[in-house]
Amino acid sequence: MDFFETHQGQLEILLIVAVAMLLGGLIGLDRELAAKPAGLRTHMLVAGAAALFVALGTVIVDDFTEAIDTSLIQSDPIRIMEAIVGGISFLGAGAILRDQSNNRIEGLTTAASILFAAAIGGTVGVHQYVLAVGAAVLVVLTLRVLGLVENRIKKATGHYDDDPQPAEKEPSN
Repeated sequence: MDFFETHQGQLEILLIVAVAMLLGGLIGLDRELAAKPAGLRTHMLVAGAAALFVALGTVIVDDFTEAIDTSLIQSDPIRIMEAIVGGISFLGAGAILRDQSNNRIEGLTTAASILFAAAIGGTVGVHQYVLAVGAAVLVVLTLRVLGLVENRIKKATGHYDDDPQPAEKEPSN
């Protein structure tokens, strides 16, 4: 047996991870071009990790069902997704900051894009490639097009990210 026959399943998972990373990279490239703290590498790694966790979940269930009585195994793929969302939520929370000087919250869009990269990775992990590509395109369009719309609104109203309007300070007692 040659290497490819022996490791076919693992190579297929590696390809799944690579596709997920590529799609995560599309989102990360947008964030990188917008000079956001979580960019290309972060989004690629998040999408790839999510795809790997989902694919490994399938392998683990398959291995257990071959090894023992299948009536003893309860498989719940939602638990894998819950674990991914929980882990990614901590990463996303790190991207969200509150600027004390002007009472602004920053990084929400970056946190949302990280979560979406994980969802796209999970989608690739369950072989839903068309859905994953479509979702990645929608995310990039949302970030790009709505980002332009937001900037026009801010320009028209005089509210800029670079020059935020400070919130009123509460009187001290």
